[in-house]
Amino acid sequence: MTDNSEIPTGRSGPDPDEWDDFVRRFEADRAGLGTGGSGQQPAPRTRRVWPRNLALALLAAGAAFAVLKYTGVAPGNGTAAPAPAAPTPAGATSAASATAPPSTAPPSAVSPRSTTAATAGARAVMPLVELFPEQVKGPSGAAFTRLGSRLMDSCTEPGGVGRRLAAMIEESAGCVGEQIALYKDDRNNQYNMAVFTMKDPQDTLRLVTELSMAFDDYQVAVQAPPPGSGLPALPADSGLVQAFTGHGRVMVVAMGQWSDGRTADFQQLVNRMTPLQDAVSGKVGAHEGTG
Repeated sequence: MTDNSEIPTGRSGPDPDEWDDFVRRFEADRAGLGTGGSGQQPAPRTRRVWPRNLALALLAAGAAFAVLKYTGVAPGNGTAAPAPAAPTPAGATSAASATAPPSTAPPSAVSPRSTTAATAGARAVMPLVELFPEQVKGPSGAAFTRLGSRLMDSCTEPGGVGRRLAAMIEESAGCVGEQIALYKDDRNNQYNMAVFTMKDPQDTLRLVTELSMAFDDYQVAVQAPPPGSGLPALPADSGLVQAFTGHGRVMVVAMGQWSDGRTADFQQLVNRMTPLQDAVSGKVGAHEGTG
């Protein structure tokens, strides 16, 4: 039996006017600070060139609005549902049981975290074609079209994630894979999706929680539109919203940008992005058994 719960974020979202005022003050303060304090100015946000990556620094630039939600297994379950066993060649089972030495480790030697990570981590990532549909329709009539998707070579690929996220992944029980996709809506606004499948659901919870606490810290690179898409590559200082959801061992990162890159109306952009985020998160939740 699964347990759906949300980690409280304090506020469901700022009033649009208050948020825009905050952003303007934030930008004014940052311009006035110059290189004082830390001695460094924020570097431009990385844009991931499709389908290759650029090895650039990932630091905050502009302002963003973050949303957090985590859905996990019930505390009593302890582990995610195991995947069906792969077919075994004839005779392989009997040979393995005959040659494998008996386990001598006491039960207490295996921690619950190790068991959870081993069980969940044994499952592969969700198939790319199932994870990112070619077309997504929102309840209000919004339409999203996939421009491209791929499975990354590594969860910590240079130019794909920031140093902070890379360090958290390195400290975790392991990452099975990162999958990315770029969508546009009927107004040519751009939406980036990044899905990280971890080995241990506890690591997913940590990632979602910590990344959501810094709304202006961009740890996942945005993607440049592929050739022939008809969309421009937006400037590095374009406005960006980001949202995080977790489902069992999987973290879904959704990012949205206006077609003209403007740094305003962030709550409206979040609202436009939500149907796409919900569609991908729903597929992940069903695959992980937490939906």
